[in-house]
Amino acid sequence: MAPMSEETLMTIREMCDQFDVTPRTLRFYEQKELLFPRRDGQKRLFSRRDRARLKLILRGKRFGFSLEEIRQLLDLYDMGDEQHTQIARTYEIAQARLEDLQRQRDELDGAIDDLKEQLAWGERMLAQLQTKRAG
Repeated sequence: MAPMSEETLMTIREMCDQFDVTPRTLRFYEQKELLFPRRDGQKRLFSRRDRARLKLILRGKRFGFSLEEIRQLLDLYDMGDEQHTQIARTYEIAQARLEDLQRQRDELDGAIDDLKEQLAWGERMLAQLQTKRAG
C-alpha cells in the first residue's frame, strides 16, 4: 500500500487542474476556513477530504449559496449524527434557493416577453415609416 502522502495528497496545481479553479481561489477558500490543506514548507497539500469539500463548495456556489452558508453546512459534517443535520439543513437551504431561482426565472420570462413585444412594435413602426418613405 502506497503512503498516504504519495497516494492521496494533491498539490495546489493539481487541484487547480482537476477543479478548474485558480490558486488564488484555493488560497481564498483556505483563508475563509473552507479548506484545510497540509503544509510542507511553502507547499500546500490537499487531502481527499479537501477535494470533497471543494466539490461541495463549487456546487454550492453554482446554486447561489453564500460562502457562509457553505461553511456552516460543511461544519455540520462532523456532528456525529450520520450527516442527518447536515443533509436536512442543506435540503432546507436548497429548497429556499430553488424558490428564489424560480422567482427570478419568472421575472426574466416576463422581461423577455415585454422586450419581444417592444421589438415587434419597433418592427411595425419601422415598416410603416419605410412604407411612407417609399410612397
